[in-house]
Amino acid sequence: MVFVAPLPGQSVRGSKTGRPVMAALDLLGRRGCLRVLWELRGDTHLTFRALSAASALPPATLNTRLKELRAAGIVEAEGAYRLTASGRDLLTALEPLLLWSEQWAQDRHAI
Repeated sequence: MVFVAPLPGQSVRGSKTGRPVMAALDLLGRRGCLRVLWELRGDTHLTFRALSAASALPPATLNTRLKELRAAGIVEAEGAYRLTASGRDLLTALEPLLLWSEQWAQDRHAI
């Protein structure tokens, strides 16, 4: 299997043009991607083993997600994995979606 990270300007799931938002949605929609970002939120640094335990992802899946997130410039590894400045910006950008989802859940009496 050839490793291909979804990146802007390349054909990605849902977009032959590779518009940046479509590349981002392709990456974020991959199994376990958001969980990895969640586990690395804040100033957290985790080894592969710790991230595997925290995310409950199979090692092969976690390894693939980390390669994709590193290729996208969202995660970096220097002894342990952590978010880059771009990764922290991404989580900040997702905060309104978190707030919306919490309100949506309350409106549906799910919480």
